[in-house]
Amino acid sequence: MKKIGIDIGSTATKVVIFNDEKLIKYFSVPSGWSSVETANNIKKKLENDGLDFSSYKVIATGYGRISVPYADKTLTEITCHCRGVQYLTKEKNITIIDIGGQDTKIIQVKDGNVNNFIMNDKCSAGTGRFIEVMANSLGVDLDTLYSLAKTGKEVPISSMCTVFAESEVISLMGSGAKKEDIAKGIINSVIKKVSGLAGKFSNDDIYFLSGGLCSNNYFLEELSLYLSKKIISDPLARYAGAIGAALSNF
Repeated sequence: MKKIGIDIGSTATKVVIFNDEKLIKYFSVPSGWSSVETANNIKKKLENDGLDFSSYKVIATGYGRISVPYADKTLTEITCHCRGVQYLTKEKNITIIDIGGQDTKIIQVKDGNVNNFIMNDKCSAGTGRFIEVMANSLGVDLDTLYSLAKTGKEVPISSMCTVFAESEVISLMGSGAKKEDIAKGIINSVIKKVSGLAGKFSNDDIYFLSGGLCSNNYFLEELSLYLSKKIISDPLARYAGAIGAALSNF
């Protein structure tokens, strides 16, 4: 069966196309201010590329899944990430750490099924959006933030709320703290919060990192050290939700 999986996150929207369980195309676009507009633009793009929508089933997931007007089915991110990560890893027992723009989810998979999951509060600092806001506060881009963090000595960021943490960073800069030390504190702040969530499950299995930070080797290595656990990822890890949607039973 031909299927399209669309994962509309708060920051990025991921699209995958499968023909008989073979991945033939994938791409991502910014989610923008309107999930409906984003979904319609995706359809226009695919039609302009010559895709015949009438021969495909469309399954939507993610933050804006109900905003895909042409979706034949919608599913939660938890279900889709479980299926998508298994497609990428072939592992039946694995714990998924999905760091999104607005939230972070920890999904424990046992024998191929979701066994348990937990997610943080949207105002908590352990998200990708938090890192973007903090980078802006420092006046650097994300790549520079990570480069600075590699050479820094942590200045702790204690605030749980992004707004208060931004004020804290600005105050640290005003007091003369080094950028690299603040950058280290920013990254470690996220790592500690993610580790705290992951630590709520007793786990001897492999960890898998998905979401917008999955391609950042520095973050993956630091998180692995902090958890004292092996963490793996995949070049297509950020598409795990969309892949799981496309591979769902219909």
